[in-house]
Amino acid sequence: MGYLPCVEVESSPGVPVTASVIWLHGLGADGHDFAPLVPELQLPGSLSIRFIFPHAPQIPVTVNGGYFMPAWYDILEMNLERKIDEAQLLASAKAVHDLIQREIERGIASERIILAGFSQGGAVVYQAGYTFDKKLAGFLVLSSYFATHSSIQIDDVNKTTPLLIQHGTRDPVVSPLLGERAFQFTQGFGADVNYETYAMEHTLCGEQVISISRWLQECLA
Repeated sequence: MGYLPCVEVESSPGVPVTASVIWLHGLGADGHDFAPLVPELQLPGSLSIRFIFPHAPQIPVTVNGGYFMPAWYDILEMNLERKIDEAQLLASAKAVHDLIQREIERGIASERIILAGFSQGGAVVYQAGYTFDKKLAGFLVLSSYFATHSSIQIDDVNKTTPLLIQHGTRDPVVSPLLGERAFQFTQGFGADVNYETYAMEHTLCGEQVISISRWLQECLA
């Protein structure tokens, strides 16, 4: 089987891995984008996590003049509703399912696997996480939106999997309104969701990293 190419970083090198985090980057970035964050999380040495940062394929992106760049799906219009190529997003979610299954085959229980994603990557996490048929440990969605909310068929096994949504209150790329809508939608079907906002734009901040570290440890306690 052909898997997405990935960057892998272990939080506690030399200690047997007992959990995995699959973390998807945003539009135009690649798997190296969030890899330097792992040591900044300051996770305890007893918690040995394999962080997997896949590279999105290079595709033409309509809103960027058709230029080829790493993207999980094409964005056709950059309005608030975000007209996208949903078939491409579904294909990316399937590729994430394949990575989850590979981690299970590598000896990590599904209940010890977390999905995380920034911006476009977060939209894929919503789709991949809520349609996977084995229980997962958690979903982390950063500065993103629930692109497939009107079509997704949610698998009951992950309906109450812990979800942490974080968004910048000054985000000019993905409106905070879209983060709030995702929060309301997931609340509506009974998700175990927390929503945090930070005084920032389309990025990460130090206070947020501390919260992410705490949340990861809670999910994998």
